Amino acid sequence: MSTSKHDHDREEGLEFQPKFDASGLVTVVATDAATGDVLMVAHMNDEALRKTIASGEAWYFSRSRNALWRKGETSRQTQRVVEMRLDCDQDAVWIRVEQIGAACHTGRRSCFYRKVDSADGGARLSFVDADRLFDPKAVYRE
Repeated sequence: MSTSKHDHDREEGLEFQPKFDASGLVTVVATDAATGDVLMVAHMNDEALRKTIASGEAWYFSRSRNALWRKGETSRQTQRVVEMRLDCDQDAVWIRVEQIGAACHTGRRSCFYRKVDSADGGARLSFVDADRLFDPKAVYRE
């Protein structure tokens, strides 16, 4: 339970106070506005969050490239934000989007195209909804 006034204001108030981690990032979950399917999990820094709010298009921060990017700027697989929500302590963002094409850089509709199955005391992956909507080698020139 929160004890400080600051925590209480962040959890119960209406002031937008996103809580970034030590790297200056907040985790973002993107879901399909029509189906509710989870499309991807990514990160935003302050600039990406502000650009997303201002433009209505999803902007993210790539940890691997250490760079800001707009979803679809290379692939043309864009996300229009329908609604944005913050969790109770404002350290996670949920965006409901209209996904144009595939959300995953592998060319699949969702980044969650493998299911975890219990097998022989461990785990094994199996493909689900794994059809590619585009060829990533052609799009990203890999």
